[in-house]
Amino acid sequence: MTLPTSRFFRAEVTAITDLTPSFRRFTFGGADLADYGDPGLDQRIKIVFPTPRTPIDAMPTGDDWWDQWRAMDEEGRPPFRTYTTRYVRPDAREVDVDMVAHDVQGPASAWIADARVGDEVLIFAPTTAHSGVSYGIDFVPPARTDDILLAGDETAAPAIAVILEQLPRDARGVVVLEVPDDADAAYLPAHPGFDFRIAARSASLRHAHLVASVEDAAARLVPAGRGAEVEEVDIDKDILWEVPRTAKGGAALKSAPLYAWLAGEAGAIKTLRRHLVTDMGVDRRAVAFMGYWRVGRAEV
Repeated sequence: MTLPTSRFFRAEVTAITDLTPSFRRFTFGGADLADYGDPGLDQRIKIVFPTPRTPIDAMPTGDDWWDQWRAMDEEGRPPFRTYTTRYVRPDAREVDVDMVAHDVQGPASAWIADARVGDEVLIFAPTTAHSGVSYGIDFVPPARTDDILLAGDETAAPAIAVILEQLPRDARGVVVLEVPDDADAAYLPAHPGFDFRIAARSASLRHAHLVASVEDAAARLVPAGRGAEVEEVDIDKDILWEVPRTAKGGAALKSAPLYAWLAGEAGAIKTLRRHLVTDMGVDRRAVAFMGYWRVGRAEV
């Protein structure tokens, strides 16, 4: 039987570690993780959470799981959210996923707050049969770039952390991160080539640090150029998500003076994308932007 390139894995919590006030690491284990794949970088995965009303076994897991899930009664759908694979230890059949712990606002935050060792989830992720381009990876820079700008809020921090760990030591650029608590700055790994601009969120003005710091970094990193019009996305109706790729799934450009990776709350990311592309003249093929979430709205 041919192994699929991605599938649902059944896993149980084997450890829970509070890394900072806002970041909690869940270690998942189990025999089913033997062929869990690790394409690297900001590989997206989906985690299905149980609720008091809906067990994880209610989740369709066949090839057409998405269509089946959408056809279910809305109140009976098992909830799932998107995360980043943080570490994979194949020999131990373990996977680490870092999640943001905050006030309970839905099924995911409720699970994060209450989970215990032994609790089970389903993880939709690549298998070891995966090879070549992974469309779950959104960090797709040109082969040659002078500087890299990584920016986002706390929901983007795990992806930024993996990217930093896997970039070569001679890579250079700026990291801008807005987090809930000053102590959350300790979450990101160090990188010798990057300038880190991390600050806690203003209680009165959300994303003020993120927007201001990206604008400041862009003024230094972006070469002189003229603005380019962007096609606006209605973030209340459509998904704000664009990762420039070639037809074969690789980088859209061979080289660029700056490559920007922006992820987090859709309203802030829309503002940053407009500033870089329209105001600063950055080639839109060198800007990946992902609206991970929207204020007041669940992912699905």
